Amino acid sequence: MTNPSWRIFIANMKKIAVAITGASGSMYAKLLLQKLSGLKDQISELSIVMTDNAKLVWKTELEDEAYNVFEARYFTTKDFTAPFASGSAKYDALIIIPCSMGTLGRIASGISNDLISRAADVMLKERKTLVCVIRDTPYNLIHIKNMETVTLAGGIISPASPSFYSKPDSIEKAVATVVDRVIDLVGLNANSFRWGNL
Repeated sequence: MTNPSWRIFIANMKKIAVAITGASGSMYAKLLLQKLSGLKDQISELSIVMTDNAKLVWKTELEDEAYNVFEARYFTTKDFTAPFASGSAKYDALIIIPCSMGTLGRIASGISNDLISRAADVMLKERKTLVCVIRDTPYNLIHIKNMETVTLAGGIISPASPSFYSKPDSIEKAVATVVDRVIDLVGLNANSFRWGNL
């Protein structure tokens, strides 16, 4: 006999896609994937898509090639057979981390020329969660207008701006303040610093 509470638990698990672009900030992507690996009891499917530039930036910044060691389904940017390229797959969220301004611009313009921009379009049209972790600075007016457009369409612009009230004493802990907020934004529960719990 099937346990009804088990069915509810499975129903509440999320399908999450993570896209990594060639913007600087590979550490954000790596830490996110590490943390998601520890939340398997809340995730029914985890998929990863990564640009060639993202792999180059990862190797340059982190001096390793550990982007393909996570327990997830991997897809190329040209693989439109990926489940999250269609709303029928019922993915709950797409996190683009870090999100390049070129990627943001294509999303804002509705140009689905690769799996990342197509998946973002799907999240917006299905009213699902799209989180763009932008890292560039400073912003020009085009960037700002694109952020406005994506926000008005239902996406979430989450700049890779660390907070410091938790008193992070390493780069990794500062990066974690951004990653933990992203995890919150997609509706997952993780142990992290909470304001007021000093």
